[in-house]
Amino acid sequence: MTSVVRSTLPEEARRVSGEALQDTLVDLLGLSLIGKQAHWNVVGPRFRSLHLQLDEVVASARAFADTVAERSAALGVPPDGRPETIAKAFTLPSPENGWVRDSDVVRVMVESLEAAVGRLRERIDATEKADPVTQDLLIAVTADLEKQRWMFAAEDFPRDGA
Repeated sequence: MTSVVRSTLPEEARRVSGEALQDTLVDLLGLSLIGKQAHWNVVGPRFRSLHLQLDEVVASARAFADTVAERSAALGVPPDGRPETIAKAFTLPSPENGWVRDSDVVRVMVESLEAAVGRLRERIDATEKADPVTQDLLIAVTADLEKQRWMFAAEDFPRDGA
């Protein structure tokens, strides 16, 4: 089916931007699921602070997922956030099933956010010439995820000063 929305971009730029946006949508929706899974199952002395911090990650990931999907639609590329698409394409680290120790939640969130940021930086490079508007959006998402990663990484700072 042809797009019902005409893009203002040339076809190749639309393709590059569409791929970057779709891949980012998958990562963001997956991060929101990781965050909720950890939120429901975290245990340990840092339960409360991590429980609340995970809600922040989920809210941010969901809000950015909506913005990313709408940008894709505006370019004439239908976003695909169906569960089967996310399940098939998602590859970020996830927590184990069941109760998750607070230190393991911190570790998996740092790893997941770091991996997502690394992939976003590749997409930022890919969209630089193709579509600076999409690139700008990806930069904003990256800044937020880097902030979230920093906040989790600070939780794991050694207490003995080492």
